[in-house]
Amino acid sequence: MEFFFDCSSPWTYLGFETLVAAARADGFGVCFRPFLVGGVFNTVNTSVYEMRAAAANPKTAYFWKDLNDWITRSGLAITWPPSIFPINSARAMRACLVAADAGACEAFARRVFQLYWGEDRDIADPAVLAEACAAAGLDAAATLEAADSPELKARLRANTDEVIARGGFGTPTFFVGGSDMYFGQDRIVLVRAAMAREGAKAGARAESR
Repeated sequence: MEFFFDCSSPWTYLGFETLVAAARADGFGVCFRPFLVGGVFNTVNTSVYEMRAAAANPKTAYFWKDLNDWITRSGLAITWPPSIFPINSARAMRACLVAADAGACEAFARRVFQLYWGEDRDIADPAVLAEACAAAGLDAAATLEAADSPELKARLRANTDEVIARGGFGTPTFFVGGSDMYFGQDRIVLVRAAMAREGAKAGARAESR
């Protein structure tokens, strides 16, 4: 299954760890698809900015309560709100693409999440991202040089455009079987069920050959 994500979202950190655990338990693979959620908000979901700017109302108050309830339930160390929010995650997400090319996206992204959400560090800072590189066994200088290249900037834009074209409007977004989309860290139970159905169909096709 495809996991479109941006490390600048606390909901995505919650979903990341839940998804990784589910994939290991159920035996399915995850294709990590970093993108820039700000580009999605600017294009198809400007209501996010309106909510952040709005005066307190019952729905907004409940939204933040809900987030804190999920943080408490997760057991993850998440500082809410962090000292820098929203944060420019573009370099971090481009570095996630480099890490994915090296088969190290899970370890790299986990450390980026920890640095930002758990330790309140600035993940736009190359020195901070170098720590994530070390955790993933990546050469920091080479990774960050690649991440700042025109090619990686274009790839991140392409991923962002792709998730929009496929109906996405935020992070985390999951696709099963190419077109079956799920949004939100609380939908992983549905993702697991969809992956189980895909596995059953693949098994049936194999038996019919």
